[in-house]
Amino acid sequence: MTEAEAFVPGHVTGFFTIHRDDDPTKAGSQGAGLTLTDGVTVTVRPAEETSVRCNDVPVEMDAVETVLDTLQATARVDGQTPLPIGSGFGVSGAMALGTALAVNDAFDRRLSENELVTIAHGAEVQAGTGLGDVVAQARGGVPIRLEPGGPQDNLLDAIPARGPVEYHTLGELSTEEVISGDTDLLDQAGKRSLSRVVEEPTLSSFMRASRQFAREAELLTPEIREVILDVNEAGGDASMAMLGETVFSIDGGLSAAGYDPSTCRIDPTGARLLD
Repeated sequence: MTEAEAFVPGHVTGFFTIHRDDDPTKAGSQGAGLTLTDGVTVTVRPAEETSVRCNDVPVEMDAVETVLDTLQATARVDGQTPLPIGSGFGVSGAMALGTALAVNDAFDRRLSENELVTIAHGAEVQAGTGLGDVVAQARGGVPIRLEPGGPQDNLLDAIPARGPVEYHTLGELSTEEVISGDTDLLDQAGKRSLSRVVEEPTLSSFMRASRQFAREAELLTPEIREVILDVNEAGGDASMAMLGETVFSIDGGLSAAGYDPSTCRIDPTGARLLD
């Protein structure tokens, strides 16, 4: 047993639908989003007692605990990320997937990539912290989730695009509260947005569909709406990250509107072990 390290990109969801199932590996979401070069680096070290830290602060992450239990590993898990937690960047999913990849290497579990993604996806669904981040983060790019669930059930496509991404975070939203409530309005809005992007798989179409979803699903907060309007007035393209008090843009729109955003790029390769 040795130390191992993995990188998992952040993931900004533009729109989604919710699909429930008694089997958490089959549950999930349809939708689309951007994976980011700003992500989470997860280091796993065998230990006598399990502990989980993020940016050097002890945290409780049920999804990570479930991954460790499933892989029968007792370890110290350390995540480092520039991304804010609870703000729509898939940090929990990244921690779960990074843990699965690193444990498999450090503890010589000899599982395939699909098996590890399935474990991490199911763990996050059980934790209530996400429905589609893990499968998107495993792929990278601009994934479109055509069917829900883990790798054995889902169907993924992608928008063939690269480029810079800006984001501006105002606060946190609870993913668990939104996905555990009445989601009929959200699901109908998500289906319409998905149809739009499938018909026209471009970044500009994705951004329009994302704004449409945020509005029709009634998830826009007044603060987020104001930032998006500022970007639009500056000639840019922006929408809300699902689920967080975060605005993201693909064309420098936040900077053009006078904000001081964080900047990164679309991640080209998805989750991977590091040397």
